[in-house]
Order: sequence, then structure tokens, then C-alpha cells
Amino acid sequence: MTIVLVVILVIVVALGLMAVVGINKLRQQRVLMDEAYAGIDVQLTRRAELIPNLVETVKGYMQHERGTLEAVTQARAAAQSARNVGEAAAADAQMTTALANLFATAEAYPDLKASTNFSELQAELSRTEDQLAFARQYYNDSCSTLNRTMVTIPWSLFVGVAAVDKGVFYQAPAGNTASPSVSFDPPPPAPEAGPGAG
Repeated sequence: MTIVLVVILVIVVALGLMAVVGINKLRQQRVLMDEAYAGIDVQLTRRAELIPNLVETVKGYMQHERGTLEAVTQARAAAQSARNVGEAAAADAQMTTALANLFATAEAYPDLKASTNFSELQAELSRTEDQLAFARQYYNDSCSTLNRTMVTIPWSLFVGVAAVDKGVFYQAPAGNTASPSVSFDPPPPAPEAGPGAG
């Protein structure tokens, strides 16, 4: 009789320990994912803080490019008001497009391109973009690790008790991922149709 009780006690203790380990594992991975997202947020904030200086630097040169400057300012506001991963990714894509337009437009202003302040801001934004790309990848890796753990037995048995939600991957919405193509050169003339064409 005592052997049966000991076996039952050992099983109960083992299950209890497994539950504690499972809950802690899931919560720890969720914390790591949240910390990884904070890394993205830091880089987005850093980029947003560079924007007013960039706009002020560019304003004097690009007096006829009001729409381009407004797009950058609006993208900055969207980035600062983002409240979750989806909103942050959408604002990130909007900012990337707006900055790509700004830098493409800047190509038409040789004095602006020669400006030391503009060059320094452009280099700083480039470094920030590199760090942001790394932060996005790190976050998505953390998200993937958590999501895999949540569907793997035995950890999946403790998801409800751990009160952990699946991670949402950081990705730009469809249609906003490509940088726009801007050209200040006239388009090449269309080839003339030769005899027998058609």
C-alpha cells in the first residue's frame, strides 16, 4: 500500500514540476519576445527623432517639394502613435517609403546632396535602418521560438495556464514593401514599329 502511495506521490510531484517548468518556459519566451519588440521600438524612436532635423535641413533646398516633406512628417506621426506590432509595421513601411521618396527627390538638388548636415543625417538614418533590420529579425526569431514552443507537446498543455498569446510576426503590409522608383530623367522614346510589326 505504501509503495502505491509513493508512486502516486512521485507522479504528482513530477507532473507539478513539469507544469512549473512549462509555464516558466512559455512566460520566459514571451518576455524575450517583448524585449525583442522593445528593440524595434528603440530604433523606430531613434529614426523618428532624426526626422525633424532632416526635414529642417531639406526645407531650405526643396521649397517646391512640400508633398514629399509632408509625407515624411505624416509617416513620423504614424510611427509615434503606433500601439501594437501591426500598427508599428504599417508605420515602418510608410516611413520607409516616405524616406525613399525624400532621398530620391534629393538627387535633383546638388547643393542639398553636398550639404554636410544632410550627408550626416543620411548616414545616421542608414545606420539606424541597419539596426532596425537586425531588431526586426531578432524579434521575428523570438516570435518563432515562442510560437513553436506553444504548439509542441508537452509545452502546449500549459499554454492556457501560462496565459501566453502567440507572437505576431513583424512584417510590412502587402503593397508597402517596395521602395518607389523615382526618375528625374525624361522617359526614353518608344521604339518605332518596324515593317511587318503588328
